[in-house]
Amino acid sequence: MSSARRSDFDVTDTVQVSSPAAVLAAVEALFAPAWPSTSLEPLRRAFEHFERLFAGEVPGFHGVDTVYHDRQHTLDITLALARLLVGFERQAEPAARLGGERAVAGLITGLFHDVGYLRRTEDHDSLNGAEFTRVHVSRGARFLEEYLPRIGLEYWVPVAREIIHFTGYELTPAQIEARLGERRDVIVGHLLGTADMIAQMADRCYLEKCRDRLYVEFVLGGVALPTSASGRTEVRYASGLDLLRQTPRFIEEVRTKRLDGEFGGAYRYIEILYGGRNPYMEAIERNLGFLRRVLRSENWRLLRRRPPIFAATADPMSTMRDLMVSYLKRVWSNARG
Repeated sequence: MSSARRSDFDVTDTVQVSSPAAVLAAVEALFAPAWPSTSLEPLRRAFEHFERLFAGEVPGFHGVDTVYHDRQHTLDITLALARLLVGFERQAEPAARLGGERAVAGLITGLFHDVGYLRRTEDHDSLNGAEFTRVHVSRGARFLEEYLPRIGLEYWVPVAREIIHFTGYELTPAQIEARLGERRDVIVGHLLGTADMIAQMADRCYLEKCRDRLYVEFVLGGVALPTSASGRTEVRYASGLDLLRQTPRFIEEVRTKRLDGEFGGAYRYIEILYGGRNPYMEAIERNLGFLRRVLRSENWRLLRRRPPIFAATADPMSTMRDLMVSYLKRVWSNARG
């Protein structure tokens, strides 16, 4: 791997994860030999729809306007999921193998796992997709129910609308698994949830994106300043820097509770593709080590990367910051009142 990894490339610096065409080509190169008799046409149609949807070219939807959960974020996770699916299939016993159609349906679920952040034209009261942070997974499940039959995958709707929840916190993994009757569907869900975590934490600019972008989304989504049961405003994240200060604990908890715990160490299935190495976990460790160095020194200038944002709107960062300022003024005004 290159020591000067590009900001919109994957952990191996070989696939441009801001490009739907590049990611689709990489996925096809993985899937075709793994499942040679499976048609990849639904996958191609899904990628074409994804590109138009996130660009704001599909009637009934606005394009992506969130700055952390942008197009690159989704494509990066989709590529990681493809690698996990193929890695699992190579190692599984014949009776436990997923099969090509299940893998395709799982990957399309991954491709649309954050579609719930996109505002529909019927969402008249919303100004930005980040407002749906706490319910975006359920919104994504609704989208899959509508979309999968259009590409011939109606059989997989009951599975997709459940396994998408492995990427969020609206349901616990135990609750999701109780709704799935097939162990192989649970495995796909674990791989999906794993890909969602490892790809974003392995992002070359993960630390800057948390500070500058995720915090803004957390404010607008009511995560940074949640309202308690008594109606009081609580402060979970006081700023982007405060979010970064809590990130080492978050990463450790994700690895212990979700990756190694609830998802059963599924990230290891990728290692067969890389001679026993795991480029995602290695990148996460590098990010964590660098963050700890920054936190010890309090030299925030070390976080100087300014990666591009792949959204459908012009200057989405300025727009979201303006919305955040208005939101904060409103929250604190109500708190004082």
